[in-house]
Order: sequence, then C-alpha cells, then structure tokens
Amino acid sequence: MTTLESHAGENQTFSDIFILVGFSYLNNLQILLFLVFLLTYFLILMGNLFIILLIKLSPSLHTPMYFFLVNLSFLEVCFTTSVIPQLLVHLLVEEKSISFLGCAGQMYIFIITGLTVSCLLATMAYDRYVAICHPLRYTTILSGRMCALLMGVSWTISISVAGAQTMWLFSQPFCGSNRIHHYFCYTGPLEKMVCTDKRKSVNMGLPIVLLFVMGPFFLIVLSYVHIISTILKLPSLEGRYKAFSTCSSHLTVVTLIYGTGILSYVKPTSSSTPESDQLISVMYTVVSPVLNPIIYTLRNKEVKGALRNILRRAISLNNRRY
Repeated sequence: MTTLESHAGENQTFSDIFILVGFSYLNNLQILLFLVFLLTYFLILMGNLFIILLIKLSPSLHTPMYFFLVNLSFLEVCFTTSVIPQLLVHLLVEEKSISFLGCAGQMYIFIITGLTVSCLLATMAYDRYVAICHPLRYTTILSGRMCALLMGVSWTISISVAGAQTMWLFSQPFCGSNRIHHYFCYTGPLEKMVCTDKRKSVNMGLPIVLLFVMGPFFLIVLSYVHIISTILKLPSLEGRYKAFSTCSSHLTVVTLIYGTGILSYVKPTSSSTPESDQLISVMYTVVSPVLNPIIYTLRNKEVKGALRNILRRAISLNNRRY
C-alpha cells in the first residue's frame, strides 16, 4: 500500500497502482479507437522493420546516413512499443490500471527513446553537413568507429538523464487521487500529482528540456545554416536541387517531431486541457512514427533504388527455380 498526502493535509491510502484515464471520455468510441491504434501500430512495426531489413540487405546503403536511419527506426519501434500495446489493452478493459513500478518503467523507456531520438536527429544533421560541406572528407570524418561513438554517447546521455529524472519523480510523495489524466505515464501529469513544491519540478525538468531536447535542435539549426549557405554557392540549379534533396527527408522528420514536441510546451496554459494534451501526444507517439518510414522511402531515391534491386534479385532467383 502507498500513502499519499492530500493538499488538505489528510492521508489517503490506496494500492500501488495508478489509473490511466486515457480516452475514457470517448466511451462510445473505444472499439473504433482500438482498431485504429492497432492498425497504426502494425504499420509502424512493419514500416520500420522494413527499413531495417532493406538497409541490411542492400550493400549500397551501408553508409553512415543509413546506419543512423536504422537506429532511428529501431528507436521508433521501442518508443511506440512502450506506449501503444498498453493503450490497446486499456481500450478493451474497464480497469485501466498500471502498477507503480510499471508506470516508472514506462516513463523511463519513453524518456530514453525520446532523448536518444533528439540526439540522433542532431547526429543525422551533422552527417548531412559533412556530406554537403566537406564531401571529400566524408568517409574520413564519419568512419564506422565515429558513427558507433556518436550513437554510444547518445544512448549513454539518454539512459543517464532518464534514470535521474525517473528516480527523482518516483521518489516524491504523490497527493490526492491516483488517476493520471493521460493514456500513458507521462511526466507532465505525474508532476502535477507530486506533493512537494511544484517549482522543484520545473527546476528539474527545464534544464533537461533546454540541454537535451533544445540543445540538439540548436545543433540541427546550426548545421542547416552551414548547409544552406554551401548549397546557395553551388553554380548550377540542378546541383542545388540534388544537394537539398538529400536533406529533405531529414528536414521533414525534424519538423514533424520537434513541431509537435514544441507545441506541447509553448501552448497557452489557458487552452491546456487533458484532452488537448493527449491529442498532441498522439501526434508524436503515433502519427509521427507511422509517417517517418513513409517519408524515408517515398522521398528517397537511394532507398527506392535499393528496393528495386532486391525485387529484381528476388524475381531472378524465382525464375531460375522454374
């Protein structure tokens, strides 16, 4: 049992569980939402696993850019798997509960994958900067060892920060109701339930957002300032278009992920409701992961070319059998 202190000074005791309110207010649409999220989760898994398998089977895609793309696809799978399966279960059951440790674990994985994606997007921007601004030194600068080091640093930072934030939050006393007005264990609603001074939550969360979310975003912007400057100096229009087209997929994904993330922080407090917060969360936990594989396949000539080569080889092998 866990004892919570209410704001009125009274003690309130309940089992070591939280209730995820989620989409309970859409009671008549639970089955429809289940089917939509189930289909979306299937598309996320298939799309990202397809990219990982395609890159593994295509020697022409064994470059730093696609090494980072494999890691992004893996992170998207982990990111959504930490949220959607539980959401699917809760859409079908009456008791939408999660244990204290389960809630902490979900938030921990969510923060790790979210922060690692931020660092990875900055690394991918640096990859495009080197490819366009220093093409002759590309393979030297972004060697296999350097790529592995960049990913290792990203994971280490994310695991450390997520561990510190999760341990701090779940070591605090919680007040009042155990109902979380969200569909997964998200830091915002949980921080509102903490009994201690809310300014401590701000002091803990703000540096993390500035350093490990907006920090990578600043590096992305800085990289693209140099990239655009270099592209504009190219003599031919065709050369400019070709150079910029190699960045279009990454720019689209950055806009999608950071656009929804920033929106969740800068929206007016007066217009903030649990329902609007959940809608924004759906954008970066469901919509963005399902669109990213599409963006990196339909807008990428090298990926489409590799897919055609694999299909030709498969057809050729099939014809030889008969």
